[in-house]
Amino acid sequence: MTPTPPAPAGTSPSSAGFSFRRLTALCVKETRQIVRDPSSLLIAIVLPVVLLFIFGFGISLDTNRLAVGVVMEDRGVEAVRLAAAAAGSPYIEPVFADTLAEISEKLTRGELRGIIVIPQDFTAKVQAGGGEASLQVLTDGSEPNTANFVASYARGLYESWLAARADAYGVPFSEAISIEPRYWFNPATISRNYLIPGSISVVMTIIGALLTSLVVAREWERGTMEALLATPMRRAELLLSKSLPYYVLAMLAMAICVLIAVFIMNVPFRGSIAILLLSTSLFLGSALGLGLLLSTTTRNQFNAAQGALNAAFLPSALLSGLIFEIASMPAAVQAVTYLVPARYFVKIMQTLFQAGDVWAILLPNMLFLLVSSIFWLGLTTWRTRRRLDG
Repeated sequence: MTPTPPAPAGTSPSSAGFSFRRLTALCVKETRQIVRDPSSLLIAIVLPVVLLFIFGFGISLDTNRLAVGVVMEDRGVEAVRLAAAAAGSPYIEPVFADTLAEISEKLTRGELRGIIVIPQDFTAKVQAGGGEASLQVLTDGSEPNTANFVASYARGLYESWLAARADAYGVPFSEAISIEPRYWFNPATISRNYLIPGSISVVMTIIGALLTSLVVAREWERGTMEALLATPMRRAELLLSKSLPYYVLAMLAMAICVLIAVFIMNVPFRGSIAILLLSTSLFLGSALGLGLLLSTTTRNQFNAAQGALNAAFLPSALLSGLIFEIASMPAAVQAVTYLVPARYFVKIMQTLFQAGDVWAILLPNMLFLLVSSIFWLGLTTWRTRRRLDG
């Protein structure tokens, strides 16, 4: 019978491989540390609520109730009806004046987004017929999108006036081309329904990276890492014990964000809860891995937190497609966006909330998230090995 070789000095038979008992003990230690240190609970519970309310109520792409000047050089019946249509529009907040000189300065100062000029002979030309009546629309071109909205609203105002005039004279109103728009997935065209799901992705990027960016650096600063290194703890046990409790906290933060979005901000959710949990788990692999990487590299809580904020917030807000369309970016910048995990999670969240389980969109983005998680966690493992074994 071949004798079993003795274990090296300072080790036990159970320390030779991965131990679930040690992992459980380390997770319990980390959980108790979370309870004793309220900063993690503040990051996981309070911070997502604050950020989501800021994104939800502080940012809007809707441009209703634009301040637009209406210059009434003509006081005839047709001009008055057109002015009444402007006053009744849900998209325009009219500021009336008799001459262009009275309000042109307001457009220069940015108090008005545009000016509609009703010329002196407007009523006369309308009543004479022949299609010679005209309006002048001035817009603030320093903000091109808003200028386009003003022009569109002015055209809609003109069409509303035409319909009201036809009704007043008892004649049928007809257009050369009849357009009946339908908006799929977001019928009310409320920007909040588009922004909130994407904002949750940005919030979860920040929360996930911040939660784990402090854990290893805290051990180094408090001098407890040396004690951990003296134990039979394995590298995988350390990383899992620093990830699993914060994964639970991050999932709690995600649940809070979704509940606020659905029940307080009235954003519809049309997807599957199971797909939401799975995609969030894949995304947290990247976010938590990024935080752990910064924590093991810097060994300083302040530097790790600053690095996490910069590395998590800026790319997720600017390069995820939430605010700026990726297709409109330069080719070099578009290539960089493929390295940003939030790009894929934003698409998943917007699809789940607005369209439901559209697998043609969900599956490719989930696969990219899986690859991203493997990359960040693998990079963290490689860096941690050098810190533990070196």
